[in-house]
Amino acid sequence: MEITELPTDFSAAVKSADKTVALAGNPNVGKSTIFNALTGLHQHTGNWPGKTVSTACGEFKSKEFSYALVDLPGTYSLLAHSQEEEVARNFICFCPQDAAVVVCDATCLERSLNLALQVMEICPNTLICVNLLDEAKRRGISVNLDRLAENLGVPVVGTSAHDKKSLNTLIEKLDELCAGHSRTNPRKLKYIQPIEQAISIVEPTLRKRFGERVSTRFAALRLIDGDSSLTAKLGEFYGENPLEIPEIADCVERAKAILAANEITADALKDKIVSNLIQNAEEAARTTIERSNEQKSSRADRILTHKFLAFPIMIAALMVIFWITIVGANYPSQWLSVGLSWVGDRLADFMSFLSAPQWLSGILVDGAYRVLAWVVSVMLPPMAIFFPLFTLLEDLGYLPRVAYNLDKPFCKCKACGKQSLTMCIVCTIL
Repeated sequence: MEITELPTDFSAAVKSADKTVALAGNPNVGKSTIFNALTGLHQHTGNWPGKTVSTACGEFKSKEFSYALVDLPGTYSLLAHSQEEEVARNFICFCPQDAAVVVCDATCLERSLNLALQVMEICPNTLICVNLLDEAKRRGISVNLDRLAENLGVPVVGTSAHDKKSLNTLIEKLDELCAGHSRTNPRKLKYIQPIEQAISIVEPTLRKRFGERVSTRFAALRLIDGDSSLTAKLGEFYGENPLEIPEIADCVERAKAILAANEITADALKDKIVSNLIQNAEEAARTTIERSNEQKSSRADRILTHKFLAFPIMIAALMVIFWITIVGANYPSQWLSVGLSWVGDRLADFMSFLSAPQWLSGILVDGAYRVLAWVVSVMLPPMAIFFPLFTLLEDLGYLPRVAYNLDKPFCKCKACGKQSLTMCIVCTIL
């Protein structure tokens, strides 16, 4: 896969820069703030080929290099359950890059390290940027960055996105990494024994056939898992579909047989991969985080993700938000409707004063204006109430727990837990 796989507007910036760097991270970790602070106005936006996912590429210079910084879509994982995850995964796997910067949230480091560990497995030249340290301090959370670097085997830098001094440190670390002055030994993702055994069957054959142009360990696991989108991209990149090569297809079948012998079905494999990723992230972060309110946080987790209590609490919380949104929007909607209707009547009078034809008055007043006024009066108030409430739940850390609780039910519908949040928004709007 060549640079032509990038949005067209990015190609010139990538070709003219000394180094190309991927910027990855979860949604709402301050990734875009860091991107804007580094690149300023030197940015290009575009849609990825064949996708409606838009993102940006920016340029900036350091003492050592000129950089093209590609801001990947915010994603929680590279397992590709959505277009955003697929775009991020494909860039990390297949597009030429000299390094990757993964922005993590210091207030919930374990969740952010899930993505970081996956990126490190594919791109060893990874720099971990622990952002929002100021917010973490306010919440009684401290992160030992040196110990985290030891645990991960890659450089780590702490930032507060609005602190220019911390951004200068980030640039210095990036220069050292791209110049080869920082040695990396990325922490290896560990899975349960049957999965490791399955990977060990497929990985050597992939490496022998195609070399290390793509992380063979990552590719082997995705082939065993049956990731059709990655298999198609591997076929484009290698020039031949790996599963159509008899020796690789045979290894994949033997690997699946080992999993089956250990009672690990296709659906169970996906669950175990995710649980192992979470476990790896927790182990990497365990000795690096100190919380002054750790007992309260653990107690909240036990209650909000409890097998029996989680769903009643979730339903009650969402019903309260829906009630506040619907009831609270009635009055401003009525005020807007009356006010905009009055303006519409004056516009109709004005058109009559001008002796405008009925068809023109109908198009401008009854068609364009009154329809727009109806949409504004009906849609604006509930959205103005609902989104701040949802943002509050996100800041309190409850929305990720909702997504976690609903992940298994949604997976049975061939979806994922994140889509539950979108469903809530749609239900409110409707």
